[in-house]
Formats: sequence, structure tokens, C-alpha cells
Amino acid sequence: MKILITGVAGFVGFSIANDLLKYKNIKIYGIDNYDKYYSVELKKKRISLLKKNKNFYFFRVDITNKKKLALFFKKKYFNQVYHFAAQAGVRYSLINPHKYYDVNIIGFINLLENLILNKPNKFIYASSSSVYGESNKFPVKENFELDPKNIYGYSKLLNEKIADYYSRVHGIKSIGLRFFTIFGPWGRPDMLILKLLNSHKRGVPFSLNNSGNHYRDFTSITDVISIFKILLKKKIEKHLIFNISSNKPIFIKDLIKYMKKKLIRLNIKNIKRNKADIFKTHGSNVKIIKFCKLNKMKNFQDELNKLMDWYEKNKFYNFL
Repeated sequence: MKILITGVAGFVGFSIANDLLKYKNIKIYGIDNYDKYYSVELKKKRISLLKKNKNFYFFRVDITNKKKLALFFKKKYFNQVYHFAAQAGVRYSLINPHKYYDVNIIGFINLLENLILNKPNKFIYASSSSVYGESNKFPVKENFELDPKNIYGYSKLLNEKIADYYSRVHGIKSIGLRFFTIFGPWGRPDMLILKLLNSHKRGVPFSLNNSGNHYRDFTSITDVISIFKILLKKKIEKHLIFNISSNKPIFIKDLIKYMKKKLIRLNIKNIKRNKADIFKTHGSNVKIIKFCKLNKMKNFQDELNKLMDWYEKNKFYNFL
């Protein structure tokens, strides 16, 4: 089986590739452009690890470059395609909204246009909890009304609409996954938990948004990988949408209290709420659990402790 993973140097793309390469009958083709949104050094470390497996093939390709992307696809067929190449970050969308249009929308269409020519059995792409916006009813479910609060959320909502169109008109069988704050080893250094750990290691104050008065539905990368291994074998006939969440939001102030017990010198500086952020994320995972016949999701505290142990063993993260 041949699987293409876009954004393979990113956190989720790398993690899924790294796990699926354990199976001898799977070949992973990965593309990435080493975007500078966060540490390129980290991305290259992830790729160097994947390259140790003979069934991994890496190509430096930017999905916004229509000609180079078409050249990459020439004479290639993939059984499945997992799309994670996107401009991430809610707050950055306030600074550079054009990049979300270029990468998340134009790049998304460029990819789908190539899939029309050689349709995979399955196309799975990353959406986001940001499509829900500032909800007042929890947990949010896949059939709720969507009202993004920022450009990033709108770009992901448009991805869902575009994928649905290509599914209906061109027969590309698709699954959109609304990720809720994925965390774990090899994670993004611009995300809360790893930023806290890095601030502690460097001995510098951590600027805590909204003084920690908000909730996040943290979801372990371990659960994401488990879901992908099941989706790998699932047959689909249309465009589907699923929340990927723990269904157990964590109050950030409580997270800080716990980490202060673990990290004695953790220095917190409270700041005002960023206008791009929302107060609470809490997604229902009933639909994905039923579809994949899953057991309950991993315990947050157990996964957090595993991440902290992993961080101590991978000291290069301190300098990212």
C-alpha cells in the first residue's frame, strides 16, 4: 500500500508516518516545504528519523506551487492520501491572513485537482475545532452550526466545503477530522504545554493568555494515531466529518497548578486575552468512537506525564 502524507515534517503528519512505517506492507511518500512558521530544525529532525526506514520517501514540495505539485504527481498513484500541509496558528492569522488563503485554500484545491486524475481509495484531511467558533453549548457536535472567529477557522471551514464538493462532483471519498488541541512527543513548540516546558528550562517568564481563565480539549497524539490505524482499513463512500477530541476539557488554571508542582521554578506572567482566541473548546467524540468502535480516550494526566518525561530525554527541544 502506498500512502501520501502532505506536511509530513509537521507534528501530526510525522507522528502518523512514524507509526505506519512499522508495517512492512506500507510505503509512505511524504511531502513538505519546511515552512518557517516554527523551527525548521525540528522539522528536519523529524524527517531524518523517518528516513531511517527504507519504506519512506521524502520530497520537498510546496502545495501552493501548482506546477511542481503536478510534476510530483506525474505517473504516481497512492492508495490513500493524508493531508496535513497547512498554515497553522490562530493568532498568526491576525498578522498574515493572506498566507491562510494561499496555503489552506489554494494549496488545498491544487492537491484535490491532482487527485481527480488518480483517485485514491481515501482522502483524509485535517480540519479544526476552530470551525465552531465561540460556542455556548457543549460538547460541540459535528452537526452544530459553524461560526469561526478567525481567518484560520474560516480557512478550515472552507476546506470542508471544498472537500464535500470534490466528493460529490468528482467522487473523491473524503474524511475531514476536526482536531482539538493535539499534544504529545514531537509536538509543535508554539503550543501551550511545550511552550511552558521551554519557558521553564530557559528560566524565563511564560506569558499566560487570559490569566489561564479558559478551557481546552487536549487530545493525545496517541489517540490520533490509533484512530488513523482504524480509518486506514475503513471503507467510505462519501464525505464524512468527525471531531477528534478527548471530550474532557481542561481548565488552564488547573493545568498550570499541576505543572507548577512538577516544575518548581515555573514563572507565570498573566496577560490579557488574545482577541483571536476562544474561551472554551469541548468536542463530542461520540461519533468517531462509534464509527471506529474505540474504547475510551487516553487519560490526560497520564499522557501529560509521558510527554514531560519524553521532553527531558530530548533536550534539543529546549532551544527551539
